[in-house]
Amino acid sequence: MSKVVELIPPRLRPRVLGAGLHAAFALPRPLRRAIAGAPLRLDGQELSLDAQLLLKMQKISGSTRLSAGAAELSRALMAQSTGIVDRAQLPGVAVGERTIPTPNGELAARLYRPQDLTEHSPLLVFFHGGGWVIGDLDSHDDLCRFFAKTAGVRVLSVDYRLAPEDRFPAAFDDAMAAFRYAVDKAGELGTRPDRIAVGGDSAGGNLAATVSYHTTRQGERKPAFQLLMYPAVDASVRRRSRELFGEGLLLTDGDMDWFLDQYAGPALDRTDLRLSVLLADDLSDLPPAHVVTAGFDPLRDEGEAYAQRLAEAGVPVVARRFDDLIHGFGNLRQAGTRFNEALSEIAGTLRAGLSLNVPAK
Repeated sequence: MSKVVELIPPRLRPRVLGAGLHAAFALPRPLRRAIAGAPLRLDGQELSLDAQLLLKMQKISGSTRLSAGAAELSRALMAQSTGIVDRAQLPGVAVGERTIPTPNGELAARLYRPQDLTEHSPLLVFFHGGGWVIGDLDSHDDLCRFFAKTAGVRVLSVDYRLAPEDRFPAAFDDAMAAFRYAVDKAGELGTRPDRIAVGGDSAGGNLAATVSYHTTRQGERKPAFQLLMYPAVDASVRRRSRELFGEGLLLTDGDMDWFLDQYAGPALDRTDLRLSVLLADDLSDLPPAHVVTAGFDPLRDEGEAYAQRLAEAGVPVVARRFDDLIHGFGNLRQAGTRFNEALSEIAGTLRAGLSLNVPAK
């Protein structure tokens, strides 16, 4: 089947593959199950039919890798995958391009605002996933639109520098600069300094967690809330979930090694708290957190260990494992109902967390 895909002109490939994907998801459940195969069960969990069907369709199309040996090729593959899954833009959200000045140059950013939102509403500074190597404003455009509309918040999505062109700590430095920018420009962004949260998925979850930790420890204005979706929080240890779910479930063991090698390089001390925040001795006084994990995810165990450490330190935390989903489900909302259900729940927790933990003025 992958040879058939190669016959499709590259500019038409996302449209054709996307049509096939959405047609498959529109089939009656028995037919979707027949395509996906027998239910997959691991570690006492059963993979959702939507996730299993997506993985099968990816295998049929020949697009199963996140890392591809060269950063530019991996970025092109992610852009193609985004085009396959995403279709119509979510209405009711105003979007504007912005530029964030930093000590290392300017960062592109995108501000999302629900059209019926009042002034001084919460703002989520969002860092996209992609192993600090791939991903951009476009790859997470649908997710940011969805959070803006469903959670009722402004979202400032940040296009931080990527490796290997800019290695660690470039992404961390940009994330810190972006959050400080949001605090300094809160009025211009339609919010207040005490109503600014941080969030991200995977590598972006790492950046949101490290911003929360380092602003707190440095005595700066800290985020009002942190949304950590299947975050990478410890680059120093291989946990059991990485052995269980390291192959065939979107994010592979090899992908994780490749991403870390691109970002951190071989010589970096991977216990550095700007990378492995789980290893911090003291996590007290950090912002309230919503830590989301997926059952079939190599990063599951470190995310859950971080949620436990936060709770033990007295930080208000909601830990939620979607035990039937895979890493990266935040980018799959338009593919299937189960992904949309999970993201709706996350958006609801984000809305509630900001409402409960941010004082009105």
